[in-house]
Amino acid sequence: MSIETVLISGANRGLGLALAQKFAEAGWKVIAGCRNPAQATALTALQEGHDIQICKLDVTNPDDIAALAQQLGDEPLDVLINNAGILDANRNDLSSIDYDEWQAIFATNSMAPVRMSLALKDNLKRSPNPRIVTVSSEMGSLNQNLEGAIAYRTSKAAVNKAMQVLATNFASDGITVVPIHPGWVRTDMGGPQAAISPKESAEGIFLLASGLNNEMSGRFWTWAGTEHPW
Repeated sequence: MSIETVLISGANRGLGLALAQKFAEAGWKVIAGCRNPAQATALTALQEGHDIQICKLDVTNPDDIAALAQQLGDEPLDVLINNAGILDANRNDLSSIDYDEWQAIFATNSMAPVRMSLALKDNLKRSPNPRIVTVSSEMGSLNQNLEGAIAYRTSKAAVNKAMQVLATNFASDGITVVPIHPGWVRTDMGGPQAAISPKESAEGIFLLASGLNNEMSGRFWTWAGTEHPW
């Protein structure tokens, strides 16, 4: 069996770090993107005994993405995991929305996964089973009617639709595209009271990504492998 390759953005901490560890321990080649590789000490420590390549990647920087694509060259990419994401600093007060921050959240959470997917499409097409997994959130589901975090919620609703569109556009190339809800995870973003650990979420996402097929494309999934309402 040939070794598969996964590229993970935002791999220096939290869920991204847990994903890098899970895929590496399963014998995959991991290309781990992060904004400041020199400061990614936990990620660097994972390289011992594993096939992990760390690269500089700010997903909002077109130059970083172009450099990454050039670095990969003709290398096949089996799975792209768009994990990098940010949350509103002031989530509960609609009277003081920071619209510049909202634009930055959209750039990271909604636009960057599309930019990454398009930039690495040729590498994905070289895989016999290419898959794109974008970490979204149930907070972007239109079935959830709750207050707060308007920038984050709308950015995740937008990326859900973007992935659905990419799934349709990429169908003729055999590329499976899905957004996923990772669960409420105990990370800097999820907070200490969250329901599951990064390891638990990563294990579920690993199983989902490993078993994805074209029939699952363009649908919204959870880390536990169940379908989530849009």
